[in-house]
Amino acid sequence: MTEKEIVTELKRKQDPGYREMQIRIIPTIPAASIIGVRTPELRAFAKKLAKEEKRPAFLDRLPHRCFEENQLHAFIVSEMKDYGECLEELKRFLPFVDNWATCDQMSPKVFKKHRQELTEEIRSWLGSDEPYTVRFGIKMLMEHYLEQDFDGSYPQMVAELRSEEYYVNMMIAWYFATALAKQYDAVLPYIEEHRLDVWTHNKAIQKSVESYRITEEQKAYLKSLKIGKK
Repeated sequence: MTEKEIVTELKRKQDPGYREMQIRIIPTIPAASIIGVRTPELRAFAKKLAKEEKRPAFLDRLPHRCFEENQLHAFIVSEMKDYGECLEELKRFLPFVDNWATCDQMSPKVFKKHRQELTEEIRSWLGSDEPYTVRFGIKMLMEHYLEQDFDGSYPQMVAELRSEEYYVNMMIAWYFATALAKQYDAVLPYIEEHRLDVWTHNKAIQKSVESYRITEEQKAYLKSLKIGKK
């Protein structure tokens, strides 16, 4: 499909009420770039585009004009079955990701089978100057390396990050809140020893105590570790 045909189809699927909600929760992109198409519709459309040809020409048309095109791109990449192809397309696309929703909803399934190779890519992403590339790298550590493949060096990598970007710091907090739920004893020292900046430290504790996976005793202790809020 041509870009014009894709945008026409997206506009046909528009939900005005949903668009207004998206404009509120994704403030980093122009409101005019948001059409307002619900995620299930976008996922179905992405599958249709992916079936049209082995590698949709749509993937070469960067940057995209609207948020929904970025979402389609993220969903197509997420479904790629060949690790090398998926990684190549992901690297081309990441510099154009400009919002938390596209970043967070992009999760290549094939990565589950290639965790060993993926760690070097993650290190590269964490060192990027692009905030959503860094956010994506943290998200991959959170998704793939907090259970059987956990290693103590991974939270250290995240803790060493320093950023002025809200959406990077929020992902760091989310990572540590999730890590506390899954690897409490190994990760707790990062909170006890104040290894994060103050805002991220407190936000990680806030998100942790909101979790049902943290015990009441753990929540009480974490609350006592908040900085400036005894």
